[in-house]
Amino acid sequence: MTLIHRRGLLAATAAAALSLCASVHAQGGLGSGAPVRLIVGYSAGGPVDQGARLLSIALSKELGSTVVVDNKTGANATLAGNETSRANPDGLTLWFAASPTITISPNVMRKMQFDPVKDLTPIAPVLSYYNVLVANNNEPFKTTKALVDYAKANPGKLSYASAGVGGSNHLGTLLFAKRSGIELNHVPYRGNAPAMTDVMGGQINMMMDIISTAGTYIHSKKVTPIAVTSPQRNPALPDVPTFAESGIDGLKGFDVGGWYAVYGPKGMSPELQMRLNKAINAALAQPELKAKYKELGYDEWTGSPQTLSERAAKERQMWSTVTQGIVVD
Repeated sequence: MTLIHRRGLLAATAAAALSLCASVHAQGGLGSGAPVRLIVGYSAGGPVDQGARLLSIALSKELGSTVVVDNKTGANATLAGNETSRANPDGLTLWFAASPTITISPNVMRKMQFDPVKDLTPIAPVLSYYNVLVANNNEPFKTTKALVDYAKANPGKLSYASAGVGGSNHLGTLLFAKRSGIELNHVPYRGNAPAMTDVMGGQINMMMDIISTAGTYIHSKKVTPIAVTSPQRNPALPDVPTFAESGIDGLKGFDVGGWYAVYGPKGMSPELQMRLNKAINAALAQPELKAKYKELGYDEWTGSPQTLSERAAKERQMWSTVTQGIVVD
């Protein structure tokens, strides 16, 4: 074989390989053996990252492909959403989203680089979660009613921390204050960990945090639990009452939670969307994952892409009434 013929054969082989790769890519990518990237908009070690890493292990078994968590932080997790929206819709790039970025950020951010409705493909709900309001151990109040009475007797004196303006723990506490008729001062932090540190240290009176992470501080008696934001008591904190149990009229039916869900880029085929939905639901049915999520205080939430879309739309509308006047650059 001449050199020219060899070069021609190599060129033809390379072209065929590229064509095959393109074909696999076009068919969804999941059969190519390439890892699936599960983007998380928060730093490693936090509750969202924790939930994603547990899912990634179970989902790898269902897909037959390695699922790798990729932390892309910044801009209230909208950088992760924007990167997902621009990815190839082949199933190899997914986003493990927390509900505030989907339901709250569109109401408060001055400018978002993507539209959660138009630029993403909803794939599957994963978990529901609730917060718990905790206070510094030296505060004179230990119950919701005592807190409300103290705040009314000392208007503007109490402060609460959050992981940032427009987050669920900011707006959840704001909603509690509005419904109970009290005034609280908001002090935003860059994340839950430094906020909780100052609550424990007495620089801040209280804060809401996800039960899965706050439970550690409650069980070690580093903070005092006041109430959970769920309509019923949480199995992970059975001795902590709900806000509705306080007997305060404005808190009847108080039910403020969040959720995690998986989204893909826009343009994903319905077949691939449902293939991933089925795999995620199967992963969530694995006994080991179910037990771990329950231990952390999460509620299982499974269903269709439509189930996810409907809840997201309903909560965007709800938060729009709470966030009026709040703007995040």
